[in-house]
Amino acid sequence: MSDKNYKYIYGPVPSWRLGRSLGVDPVFKGRKVCNFDCSYCQLQKKSLLINERESFVDCRDIIEEIDLLPPLKIDYITFSGAGEPTLAGNLGKMIKAVKQIRREKIAVITNSSLLHRKDVQEDLLSADFVMAKLDASTQRIFNTVNRPLETITIKHIISGIKEFKKNYKGKLALQIMFIEDNKKSAKEIAEIVREIHPSEVQINTPLRPCKVKPLSELELNQIESYFYGLNTISVYKAEKNKIKSISDKDTLKRRGKG
Repeated sequence: MSDKNYKYIYGPVPSWRLGRSLGVDPVFKGRKVCNFDCSYCQLQKKSLLINERESFVDCRDIIEEIDLLPPLKIDYITFSGAGEPTLAGNLGKMIKAVKQIRREKIAVITNSSLLHRKDVQEDLLSADFVMAKLDASTQRIFNTVNRPLETITIKHIISGIKEFKKNYKGKLALQIMFIEDNKKSAKEIAEIVREIHPSEVQINTPLRPCKVKPLSELELNQIESYFYGLNTISVYKAEKNKIKSISDKDTLKRRGKG
C-alpha cells in the first residue's frame, strides 16, 4: 500500500507522550478543520473554522485503511490529525470500531472546546487516554494564544474538563503549550490544574516549525516548578525514537516537520 492510498491514517510518529503513535484523522477535509486558530499551530494556513459536530469521514473507511496496515509496532492509535477530533460526530463510533479489530490502546488529543457537551463526553469514555488542552487561565490570554471562535470561553474549557473527569475511568492528561504570550500565567494555570488533578501534566513548547518561537529549556524548567507535586512530563526531557512512517507525505500535512 503506497503513501497516496492512506487518506485517513498517518504515521506512526515518535511521540514524546505516546511512544509509537499511529494517527487517525476523523475530520479529514484536505485542510485543517477546527474551532481554534492557535498562534503556534504548524498546520497549513487554509482552514475551516467551525464549532458544530458532523460526520466528516465514514467509519468504514477508517477501518478499511487500518485493516490494510502492514505489521507495525504501535503503542497507541491516536485520534488527532489536521484539526479538532471531537468535531467528528461519529468519533465514539470510530473509537469502538477500532477497538474491535486492534489491541493497541486508543488516545484522543483534544483542544477541550467541546468537553462540556454530554455527547462528546460519552464518545470519549471509550478512549484509554485523553489529552486535553489548557493553555490559559483568563479569557484574554485564551484569545491571544488559542484564538478560538468567539462563542468559546475559557470558563467552558475548564468546567468541561472538570465535568468530564468525574465519569472518565481512563488516563486524563492536561497538555499545556507555553509560549511568550502565556508564560507569565504559569502559576495561575498550575492552580487550575491542581483543582482538576489529572493523571498527568504535559509541559510543552512549540519545537516543530511555526510562527512562534519556543521557550528555552531553562524557561520551561522554571515553569515546571509551579506544578510541583503533580505528575509532570516535559518536552525537553522526553526521549524520542526514530520511527519509519508508512505515510510520510500525509504525516507532514498533519504534523509538520521536526
